[in-house]
Amino acid sequence: MQIRVSKGGQISLPAEIRRRWASDALVVEDLGDRVVLRPIPSDPVGAVVGAFPSQKGTVSQARKRISKEEQEAERRKYPK
Repeated sequence: MQIRVSKGGQISLPAEIRRRWASDALVVEDLGDRVVLRPIPSDPVGAVVGAFPSQKGTVSQARKRISKEEQEAERRKYPK
């Protein structure tokens, strides 16, 4: 499949590809001799929950855990 790049550097992905990946964001990876486009899940937390045996629980629990870890990191970064 050949896709043209506009003067502004934009490309259009065919509808078939957009529907299959169902994502509205991509990671662009420059590998030197080629460019790789990887879809980013709409819900990155939900996409990895349960993917690793040591991480169990629901998406909601994962979000709470991440939020708590971020708050703790901020407290360590800016102690009172």
